[in-house]
This record gives sequence, structure tokens and C-alpha cells, in this order.
Amino acid sequence: MDLLIIALLIAFPLALYLSLNHIKKKDDLPSPPGPPGLPLIGNMHQLYKAPSNHELFWKLSKKYGSLVTLHLGSVPALVVSSSKMAKQVLKTQDAIYSSKPAMTGQQKMSYNGLEVGFSPYSEHWRDVRKFCTLELFTPKRAQMSVRPVREQEVYRMIGGLTEAASASKMVDVHRCFSDYASSIITRVAFGKRYGEGAKFHRLLSEIEALFSNFFVSDYFPMFGWIDKLTGMMARLDRTFVEMDMFYQELIDEHLKPDRSASTTDDVIDVMLNNKNSASFALTMNHVKAILLDIIVAGTGTTATVLTWAMTALMRNPGVMKKVQEEVRRVMGKKGKIDEDDIQNLPYLRAVVKETMRLYPPGPLLLPRKTMGSSVIGEDEDHMYKIKPKTVVFVSMWAIGRDPENWKEPLEFMPERFLERPEIDYKGQHFEYFPFGAGRRQCPGINLGVMNVELALANVLYTFDWELPDGMRIEDIDEETVNGLTLQRKNALCLRPKIYVCP
Repeated sequence: MDLLIIALLIAFPLALYLSLNHIKKKDDLPSPPGPPGLPLIGNMHQLYKAPSNHELFWKLSKKYGSLVTLHLGSVPALVVSSSKMAKQVLKTQDAIYSSKPAMTGQQKMSYNGLEVGFSPYSEHWRDVRKFCTLELFTPKRAQMSVRPVREQEVYRMIGGLTEAASASKMVDVHRCFSDYASSIITRVAFGKRYGEGAKFHRLLSEIEALFSNFFVSDYFPMFGWIDKLTGMMARLDRTFVEMDMFYQELIDEHLKPDRSASTTDDVIDVMLNNKNSASFALTMNHVKAILLDIIVAGTGTTATVLTWAMTALMRNPGVMKKVQEEVRRVMGKKGKIDEDDIQNLPYLRAVVKETMRLYPPGPLLLPRKTMGSSVIGEDEDHMYKIKPKTVVFVSMWAIGRDPENWKEPLEFMPERFLERPEIDYKGQHFEYFPFGAGRRQCPGINLGVMNVELALANVLYTFDWELPDGMRIEDIDEETVNGLTLQRKNALCLRPKIYVCP
């Protein structure tokens, strides 16, 4: 007994010392390395000078490592550029990294965070996401309501391209795919299609611009008055009022008692009909905010992926030949490809996956914000402390081009996904998660992927594609500009030629 007491008397102070020393060491951990900043503005000048944020962050990761600290005005920021660190942020410590920064433009347009994509983490956010998952993005709804619309819009797009091909006209492929994507989304969301030049398209462009524009108040709160001086707040308020009126008109149309009972239920109908079954008080502002999510996410992502797929295929004629041979061999003289056929086109599906690896629709996932302090690192010798309220950028651009994850990462090689068919879009493989991972993962993955696969299969089956006269393959550029999605700086214009099945 005496020996036990002596042992405890020795062990207790030692354990206390080690515990305190561990806490001290944890508190003394540094922030990840990063480029030096300037007084007051931090690293903002580097973002201002860079042609695109994702390329700047990729360059910084090569110099400083997979975790890079930045100071954006008064806001601490972290750039995550490896699959190992992405797993730490999006899975292992997801509870800490699940919030979103309350950015001025996004908060205003989302009715102070009543939707899913841009809102800070909260119990209310969980309720709204649950409602969207159970009522709006169900497999049954996708089959009954979305599928016929998608197939109709694909065939309408093919009809327009056939007219262009018959007249030997050049086609701006992004404009073509944007019309296709927005027609699906608007018909599914509120039951109508808007022609090119309609008020809807102008309003959507302005909303997307405001979501990605710079507001001084987001990074320098004490200088928020500058946003009023420059007219940014007036522009935001004006666009919000216009958007709110647009949505209210749509809701009023759906509430009319004489509205046709045979009309297929769209998203507005579903929300209004299930208003009382929600676990929260679903208001008209919720309806408008959720519509915003669906339209912004659904339109931009689909058109972006399709445009980059055509860019990659035109730059890689061997891949183009192989995927067209598959589509035409499997489909024969069927004439049109429907959703059931896609399962029989593994190489086409690999082309879509490879497109989103090399040209991710969101080169940086929507920024997150830490809800507490965190300790992460590549190994025990390189552990770092991340402060609360740090804005976190996960670089899909860097992860998709990391030689640690991919052989010859800068080459467009769909075969890599045939060799690794287990890699999917579900966010379980942290070398590939173009729709995010964890509790903030995009809930409309299946909708978005099928929009892309069906459209690409049909345009490759129906047409051969040519560059403008005098343009060579090596002239096809890959320059990008900043935005919510990965946008080409220069339009990709191609000439479709009708393929005649022998």
C-alpha cells in the first residue's frame, strides 16, 4: 500500500505536468505557412492581381504546402490543397468546418440565410436541408417530374443544333448549353421556359455577379460605408427587389384557384403543398430562397461542365473518336438517347468524371467558416492550429491536379476512371469530390450529373464537331475567369455537322 501511495504521489505530478505541457504545446502551435501580407489589407493585393483565385491558390500550395494561411483584410483564411487535408476538414472535423461565412451579397439574396447552399450552419439550416432532401430531391420525383423535362429539353437542343448544322453555322457551345440547363431548371422549378434575352436570364446573370463580387464590408467591416459610396449596396438592393418581385409573381400564379389541375407539380407546387409538413415554419421567403439555390446551382454547373467537356474533347481528338465510337456502336440507329441508355455507356461516363477532375465546376468549393479552433496537419511534425472564424477554401483545382493522387494529372485520360470504377460523386473519395463532401455536400448531385451525361451523349451521337476555319487544336485555350463556376475566358465556338449512321 505504501508503495502504491508513493507511486501515485510521483505519477500524479508527472501526469499533471505532461497534461499541462500538452495543452501548452497545442496552444503554441503555429498557423500554417503562407505569403507575407501588407499592413491592413493582408494578402488582398495578391488576389486582386491574380487572373483567377484558384490558380493563385494552386501556385501558393506548391510553395507553402497543402495548408496555406492568408489574411484577407481582417479575415483569417485557410487554403486546403491536398486530399489528406480535405478529408480532415470535410470528414474527420466536419463539425468544426461546416459553417459558411455570412457574405453580404449572398446573405441579402438568400433572405438572410433561409436556403441551403450559402447559409451559416444552424439547426434551422439542418431543417431546411432535410426538407429539400425529403421533398424536392427524391428519386421518385426525379423519375416522374425531372426525367421527361430533361429528355424534352435535350431533344429541343438537338433540334436547334440540327438547324445550325444545316446552315453550316458556328455555335457558341456555352450559350447553347446554358439555354438547355436553364430551361430544365426553370421548368422543374416553376413550370415555364424563358427564351434567350428574357428578363430571367438578365436577372440570373446579375445575381451570379453579385454573389462573386467584392464587398468591402466582408473583409473590412469598419469601412463598410465604401460599399454605399461605390454604389454596390444600391445595386444589391435594386437586384434583390427585382428578384423578389419576380419570385412573388411566380408564387401568385401558383396560388390562383383556377390554375390547371393537370399541370405537373413543379418545385413551387411541392413547397406550397408540403408547407405544413415541414419541421419549421416554411414562409414565402423560404420558398424564394430555395428557388434561388436551385436556379443558381443547377444552371451554372451543368453548362460549365458541358462546355469544358467539349473543350477537352476538341483538344484530344483520340478521346473524342473513342467516345463517339462507343455511343454510336451501342445506340446504333436508335436516333435519340434516353436516360436508360446512359448505363450502357461507361466510357462516356468516364469522360464526364474526367472533365470534372481536370476542370471542376467549382474550382474552389464554396468557402466554409470554422465554428471553433482546430488542430490539423499532414503529420505529427507539421501540426497547425486553425483559429475560430477562419474562412476555409478547399481547392478542387489543386486536388484534381495533384500527382500524389493522379498519374499524369494534367492529361485528359478518362481511362483512369474505368480502372478505378469505385470512385464516384458521393464524397467518400477525397481525391475526387466535385460536388463537395460532408454535411454541406450538394443535395442535387444526381440531377446535375444526369443533366450532363444525357446532353453530352446526344450531341456526340448526333453530330461531328469542327473548329472554326483556320483554327488548330493547339489554339484552343484554357484561360479562365473568376466566378461561382469555372468559366472560360473566351467563348468556344464550334461547327456541328450532322452524322449519318451507315
